[in-house]
Amino acid sequence: MLTLTRPDDRPVPVGRTHLPLRAAVHDEVRRRITDGTYAQGERLFEEQIAAELQVSRNPVREALQQLAAEGFVELLPRRGARVAIISAERARELFEVRESLERLVAQLAAQRCQPEQLAQLRRDVADGLAAAERRDHGALPALNTRFHHTFAAAANNALLADMLDQLSHVIEWVYTKRIARRGVDSWIEHGQIVEAIAAGDADAAIAHAKTHITNAQVAYEDES
Repeated sequence: MLTLTRPDDRPVPVGRTHLPLRAAVHDEVRRRITDGTYAQGERLFEEQIAAELQVSRNPVREALQQLAAEGFVELLPRRGARVAIISAERARELFEVRESLERLVAQLAAQRCQPEQLAQLRRDVADGLAAAERRDHGALPALNTRFHHTFAAAANNALLADMLDQLSHVIEWVYTKRIARRGVDSWIEHGQIVEAIAAGDADAAIAHAKTHITNAQVAYEDES
């Protein structure tokens, strides 16, 4: 039976996700790409994936086409599919966009964050820091995505949150490359952003957000 994985690594049967089969296959293949199970440049075979997930080839083919549109997969004429490769240029563009958007999120969150959102941000930081300290690298990408989702929501700007949500899985994909090096430091930086938001200090929140993205980019480029 095909299963999906929660952020706590517990499998979820597809029948309980209420997702169409194509969507469930899409989410599982994307998860395998972002967590490195399928490496950048690796060939993807419909028959093999269908057998692993115990589904027919049709939802796999549809999922790969959607993932190609999203930039996770390349469809090669007469050669099938492979996992896309994040080029240096694409990574640079992603960090540029992230810095601009997350500085704005930090500013607005410092002005608008609600008490329940602040409490969730602190829980996210505590969970992420604990996982980083015990070197639970498998859990960290999803925890990082959860934090950034909460962070974006704290700005209380639906359009901004939607823009970041569209980037969230690509960000998670990039994040997996630097987990070992950046794990604890990354979550300390998250905590600094959150405490600046808690203090209502927009300038400090913006500065910490910029530092966080700069450090992430340096770590990524050093490992490229």
